[in-house]
Amino acid sequence: MSKVAVIMGSISDMPVMQDAIDILKGFDIDVEVDIVSAHRTPEKLFDFSKKAHTRGISVIIAGAGGAAHLPGMVASMSPLPVIGVPVKSSNSIDGWDSVLSILQMPGGVPVATVALNGAKNAGILAAQIIGAHDQCVLDKIIFYKDGLKQAVLEASENLKK
Repeated sequence: MSKVAVIMGSISDMPVMQDAIDILKGFDIDVEVDIVSAHRTPEKLFDFSKKAHTRGISVIIAGAGGAAHLPGMVASMSPLPVIGVPVKSSNSIDGWDSVLSILQMPGGVPVATVALNGAKNAGILAAQIIGAHDQCVLDKIIFYKDGLKQAVLEASENLKK
C-alpha cells in the first residue's frame, strides 16, 4: 500500500497541514507525519529525504513558511515526487516569500507547488499521483470529484428557487 509523508518545518504549520492529512485519510491512504526543519534539523532532513522511498513512501508533501527551503531541499535529495505547500507564517512577507521560494526551483529539481496554505489540494494531488497506479484510490478520487460537481449543481438549483 502506498504511503504519503506529510512534513512541515515547524509545529506552527500543523493547522495548515492538517488539511492534507485529513483528505489523505479520507481516501484511506496511509499518512506519516513529522516535523523536519531544513534550518534547525538539517541532518534529519538529509536522512528523511534520502531514505523515504525505502520506507514505502510514494509522495512527499512538505509545508514551510518564511524562506521555505524544506520542499526544495527534500526534492534535491529524494527520487520521489514532492508537493510543496507555502505556509503563511508569522515571519512571512504576506506569504509571498514562501510561495516564491517553493515555486522557483532550478531545472532538474521539480517541486509541485500548490496555493498559499493549500494543503488540501496537496493532499488531493498526492492521492491523484497514487491513483494513477492504484484503482481503489482512483475510484475514490472519481467519487470525490463527482461530489464536488453535485454540490455545485445543487447550489445552482437552490439559487433558482
